[in-house]
Amino acid sequence: MNVFYEEEGSLKAASVMAESAQSLQVETPHGKRSKIRSSAVLFRFERPAAGELMQAAQKLADGLDVELLWSACTPEQEVGFESLAETYVGHRPSPEELAAVLLRLQAAPVYFYRKGRGRFRPAPEANVQAALAGLEKKRQLEVRKQEALAAIRSGQLPEWIVEGLPALLYHPDKNTWAYKTLEAASADQHQTIPQLLVRCGALRDSRAWHEGRFQFEYFGPLPAGLRHDLREDFSTLPLSPVRAFSIDDAFTTEIDDAFSVTERDEAHWEVGIHIAAPGLGFAPGSPLQAVADARLSTVYMPGSKIAMLPDQVIAAHTLQEGRANPVLSLLLTVRKQDLAVVARDSRMERVVVAQNLRLHVLETCFDPEQEAGPHEFHAPLRLLWQLAQQLARLRGVGERPPQRFRDFTFVVENDHVTITERARGAPLDMLVAELMIEVNASWARMLAAAGVPALYRTQVNGKTRLSVDPAPHEGLGVAQYVWSSSPLRRYVDLVNQWQMISLLTGQPAPFSDQKGELTALALRFETAYDAYAEFQRNMERYWSLRWLQQERPGTCDAVMLRDGVARFDCLPLTAKVQGAAQLLPGTRIRVQLDRLDEWDMTVVCHLIEILEPLAGVSEP
Repeated sequence: MNVFYEEEGSLKAASVMAESAQSLQVETPHGKRSKIRSSAVLFRFERPAAGELMQAAQKLADGLDVELLWSACTPEQEVGFESLAETYVGHRPSPEELAAVLLRLQAAPVYFYRKGRGRFRPAPEANVQAALAGLEKKRQLEVRKQEALAAIRSGQLPEWIVEGLPALLYHPDKNTWAYKTLEAASADQHQTIPQLLVRCGALRDSRAWHEGRFQFEYFGPLPAGLRHDLREDFSTLPLSPVRAFSIDDAFTTEIDDAFSVTERDEAHWEVGIHIAAPGLGFAPGSPLQAVADARLSTVYMPGSKIAMLPDQVIAAHTLQEGRANPVLSLLLTVRKQDLAVVARDSRMERVVVAQNLRLHVLETCFDPEQEAGPHEFHAPLRLLWQLAQQLARLRGVGERPPQRFRDFTFVVENDHVTITERARGAPLDMLVAELMIEVNASWARMLAAAGVPALYRTQVNGKTRLSVDPAPHEGLGVAQYVWSSSPLRRYVDLVNQWQMISLLTGQPAPFSDQKGELTALALRFETAYDAYAEFQRNMERYWSLRWLQQERPGTCDAVMLRDGVARFDCLPLTAKVQGAAQLLPGTRIRVQLDRLDEWDMTVVCHLIEILEPLAGVSEP
């Protein structure tokens, strides 16, 4: 005796070895013996043998017309496979024909819904047509996918996939055919999807991959049809007689600040700190304000940046040399005798910037210890440096022990990177930093005294944050402090500038915190600012790896930090060092570079030599 039965959704035939009331012991044509429930049996037969029946049934099933089977059924009425088989073949069906019909029914879910073992209900015609249309669409998509795979093998990416970039790269819907095609191509070519896109020319390189991910997550394109509703005529602002100058690195285009030094009288200097005023060029509530609010800050990376404001706004308000620029100025009356600041005045005006000085040039020729120097602005720069020292002493900074920092400059030209170390705390750095602290602290005092809402940078008990409360900044040693000196680059500075403009003009402040407006902005800004800073660090790591690939040093000296991690001497780069887990922090070592991966930004290296310990090195 043989049985045809269902087991875990599959139809099988086997010979019966033993039988009880509830179960059977059967042996399949392949010799496997198993126990099945009696209820799983669909029909019994004597001949042919189980293996022969399955071969004959499958051959018959392949030739059955499923549409004819479906049309032979009464709509919406359940039917058993035996009666349907008899209707189809026109006589009492043989075991082979019974099995063939059952195989065909079970393999046609479009036409028949299973309602139990051996029982089916024909699908409604509308459902059948919809399902067939879906299957045809899926078939066509599969054909399209196979054509795309062939194109990708030859280095060409189909346009219908290109259209989905960069979402396919950075936030893919893995159920789409475009992603499934790329995933299949990735497996076929043994490359990651980004590497595959580079080979097909749809992605330039690994740099574009990293930068593109950040832009996709945090920055979209500027809105189409954005109106640059900029004020262009500032002739109503008074023109200052001073000759101002700015101090920035060679690549800065958003020049936010400039300085001037003039003799006020025999006993006093007038020192001007002039801040670019995009807040005079467009107003809160404008489309440009919405752009700044969305981007929150300029993002910097080696060799590139993503500006907070459109190029037209930057060009109109950067403190460009040779023209009168609208600014908010803080004018300090400084006593010549002891460089004490005896008065402060804030105003809106126009200032002519005589020259945009660049740090890489100034640092080669400016010595603040010398009374005279070769540079045109040596004397005012020296006075500003002396004033900066005085301001630092008044804040208590001069009494603090010096700290050792490492800062690196990246220059990227045509994908060639140059990395040089630049010592922090240089005279020009101190000069600019102290004057920025002065203007930010002075305007914070004004805003707080007038009760004008603002976003303050506070530090209390070591915790630094943005706040609407004018609390002290203990680290800087000032009673109040706002970010207001970089309005072209930071949205918080721009908002505070609008508040300052309202104070200087006597107009109502455009921002208040009655509805938590500024508090919400502070939270958004700090979250974004942290992400932007992390991205900059990641890109510095990326270019450090590119430098190692470019220069191929083979070995590098490093200093141990902790947990087997070392910091390279020549780069802002840390890496886990194999074989160095037990070394103490501060130990100087030499490592062999084994593998660099610019895609996942990893360094594999191992210890080859322990150098002499380096005393006094602390972890960052």
